[in-house]
Amino acid sequence: MIGLDFQVLLYLFGGAVAFATLAGLIIVRLSSSPPDLSRHETEKYFCDPSKPGAKLPFPSIHDKPTLDLSVIVPSYNEEERLPGMLKETTEFLEDRQKKQPSFTYEVIVVDDGSKDKTTQAGLEYSRKLGVEKVRVLTFHHNRGKGGAIRLGLFSARGKQLLFADADAATKFADLENLEKLFKEINKEPHGMAIVCGSRAHLQDEAVASRSLFRTFLMHGFHFLVWFLCVRGIRDTQCGFKLLSREAAIRVFSNLHVERWAFDVEMLYIAQCLGIPIGEVAVHWTEIDGSKMVPVFSWLQMGRDILLIRLRYMLGGWKVNHKVKGQ
Repeated sequence: MIGLDFQVLLYLFGGAVAFATLAGLIIVRLSSSPPDLSRHETEKYFCDPSKPGAKLPFPSIHDKPTLDLSVIVPSYNEEERLPGMLKETTEFLEDRQKKQPSFTYEVIVVDDGSKDKTTQAGLEYSRKLGVEKVRVLTFHHNRGKGGAIRLGLFSARGKQLLFADADAATKFADLENLEKLFKEINKEPHGMAIVCGSRAHLQDEAVASRSLFRTFLMHGFHFLVWFLCVRGIRDTQCGFKLLSREAAIRVFSNLHVERWAFDVEMLYIAQCLGIPIGEVAVHWTEIDGSKMVPVFSWLQMGRDILLIRLRYMLGGWKVNHKVKGQ
């Protein structure tokens, strides 16, 4: 009997060692992979509707900035919602330019491998306002929201960089509130700062409209974010964030997660680098047509957060404090 018990324990111990070894190998393999900063050849260029067939090269974020603001709009199958967002955005920016003639801007629509006419919807605004103000970056294949924002930022010319969702759920005029806080926390002329739009003040209202299960998933996700990665930011997932050019270079050159949980890793890296982070309330409206699959997307994000923490704990993904040009 003793021999049998010992044999069972031996089997259990051996199985645990084998499982731990396999898990360790998988994590080490994943954690040793560098961030994917590559581009397909077609992603290096944008089209000018006024010059059919012409391919114009995107600049690099490592070039000197030549504009005040770049707005990055990650878009996947947004043929229907994108025009409304671009109308609101460009009207706001054009109005600012009329009041302040020295102000310069661009909007970069990133088509993340869409299967509809998202690119064509963006090009309509390139045709209307010119490619100096609206450009479309079309991906060869789908990367995910984080990947779309990264390459959009890395193709930008602005001193300040804003990414905003294509569904126009956030009122674009709230940019002024982000800019005000940005000036307060960005103390250096060429310093680093990130300001996050926040829907935390709307949480009670959101909970009231959700099922018990979705509310449980939401609180579970927020706990994982707080416990494992980011503290001090109540809403990490709002798709309306303003960054200095230098902060974008440093953070997104280190970013590995390219799908829904990329915001968490972005802010985690920023905190590791000591980049000032602010949060300001924004107006937000629930818009039909979300690309998130409620249960699957929450679970995927939870998994990614666990992996982020494990990888950094094991030292596989070390934040690079010195980023060289591409």
